[in-house]
Amino acid sequence: MSRILLIVKREFLFFRKRWFQVTGAALVSPILYAIAFGWGLGRHVEMHGRPYMDFVLPGIIAVTGMFAGYSAVAMRVNTARVHEHSFEYYLVAPIHLVELAAGYTLAGMLRGLYAVALVTGVFFAVGRQIPVDASFLLICVLNTAAFASLGYTAAVMIDNHYDMANFSAYVMTPMVFLCGTFFSLEALPPVVRTFVWALPLSQASSGLRAVAYGTEVSVWVYVILSLSVLLCMVLGVAMSRKDMP
Repeated sequence: MSRILLIVKREFLFFRKRWFQVTGAALVSPILYAIAFGWGLGRHVEMHGRPYMDFVLPGIIAVTGMFAGYSAVAMRVNTARVHEHSFEYYLVAPIHLVELAAGYTLAGMLRGLYAVALVTGVFFAVGRQIPVDASFLLICVLNTAAFASLGYTAAVMIDNHYDMANFSAYVMTPMVFLCGTFFSLEALPPVVRTFVWALPLSQASSGLRAVAYGTEVSVWVYVILSLSVLLCMVLGVAMSRKDMP
């Protein structure tokens, strides 16, 4: 456990030196999404009999946690492996690969939760309040952990920045627009809907929207998010072995 916390501490020191840039980056995209799709296009639109803004804000919070958790780990680990060649120090140190993956995942999760807190605070400030209860917190924790672990897996699997950019373009960006962030999954064709429904971002958006609406959160939200964390962790540890000296 102490070795996991050492990795988290190292990432915290990196964050502390760049907190202003990290904070700005965490706020720009979600605020633009809210302005463009919420206050702009969605001003006169209703979803599920509610104002469109009530529908889209939980999705924006889920997307914020996704990108913040993923980016905090993926860029750091890939740069350390490919350019700095400092990742090898961890591989020869007396630390298990599971602890290495867990440390980076925990650090990315905390960065994701920081971004979620910032965006939720902004929405509160403009009068759009979402109940921050145990379900909200648990969904955000699982969502950010899932994508932090995905970021670790991608970073140890991909050997150059060009392909890392392609991974974001082909995997992360489509999830933003297809996983129920800006429109209901009911609008998708049945086959596509079934696949998209099983993605972690779809479940995070659905769960946070249920919290915002005051309805019951489906147990599938917690199951799929938890399985996503576990699957990405296992795959990340397995892929890390190829860098072992």
